[in-house]
Amino acid sequence: MARRKPAASPSTVLFDVIYEDGSISSNRKVPGADLDGLDGDEPARTYLEEQEQLIEQRSGQARPKIKSISRSKVRQQKKV
Repeated sequence: MARRKPAASPSTVLFDVIYEDGSISSNRKVPGADLDGLDGDEPARTYLEEQEQLIEQRSGQARPKIKSISRSKVRQQKKV
């Protein structure tokens, strides 16, 4: 049976990232504490770009540049 991804904590904000090559990465987690200022979501972009640099260094493969970011839509979980 497949494992589920851990749910985002309440202090985490989820973002969808669109890259310059057209690829998309959904539900990227950004700490909510980084978004408390007057800069809106711009600190999230900086945080995600830093994550991309770490991924690139660890994998040794070039990553596409981030074109835009937007907050992920809130999804209702199904009750079982």
